[in-house]
Amino acid sequence: MVAFQGKGGALTAVGLAAAATAIGVGVAEIWTVLSVETLGAGFLSDRRPLILFERHVFSARTGGRFDTRFPDISNSTCGGYGQMGAAQYDRLAKAMALDATAAEESTSWGIGQVMGHHARRLGFASAEAMVAAMLEGEDAQLLVMAKFIAEGKPCRQALIRHDWSTFARCYNGAAYAKNRYDERLAQQFRRWAEGPLPDLRVRSAQIYLTYRGFAPGPSDGLIGRFTRQALASFQQQQGLAVTGEPDDATMRHLAA
Repeated sequence: MVAFQGKGGALTAVGLAAAATAIGVGVAEIWTVLSVETLGAGFLSDRRPLILFERHVFSARTGGRFDTRFPDISNSTCGGYGQMGAAQYDRLAKAMALDATAAEESTSWGIGQVMGHHARRLGFASAEAMVAAMLEGEDAQLLVMAKFIAEGKPCRQALIRHDWSTFARCYNGAAYAKNRYDERLAQQFRRWAEGPLPDLRVRSAQIYLTYRGFAPGPSDGLIGRFTRQALASFQQQQGLAVTGEPDDATMRHLAA
């Protein structure tokens, strides 16, 4: 079975700029989408991409031939997700044993949760190739998300115009209002357009601390009590000066 374990590189300023350029927007718009449409990071703590397996997509892509025997992973109705996080890989593995290609195509991947069946129109030979690119890090994952938005003209134009209802409908589907995606996007854009953006160094520290088993809180680029405590614990473990800050020496050790 494919391990799907990647390098897990954290988002960089270069990656953010590349995504913004691909769509034709500013960095504040990218942070807006990331704040609402993602769970904060593109990888689990074991450096596998964040995923969500969609049983109704798998059913459609396999002609429903597994629905009767495996309704938990092949079903004409959406839902039945079970636990999030690593548990989704158990569902993916079960589906891959039946039809590996359809299983990867029926899964949303990475920081932008782009479905595997979009791979070819985004320039990849297959869903497998798209996933392989995403294993490199969040920069690669974000670029896939940016390509997805840029390829859908209504979605791209809505983001450029800050038409949050149209963008939410494009990105989340017709039921977007149920989860107030449009309202949340508008709120987050005001936040990032008017105030300081997340600190990428802090966010990288949070992500790498998570990989190493520490609990810095959400990977939001905002340094708070839990992040400082996790940094201090890591610094003490590594014999570094205990500052509770993501200083250069600490970042070198974290990224090693």
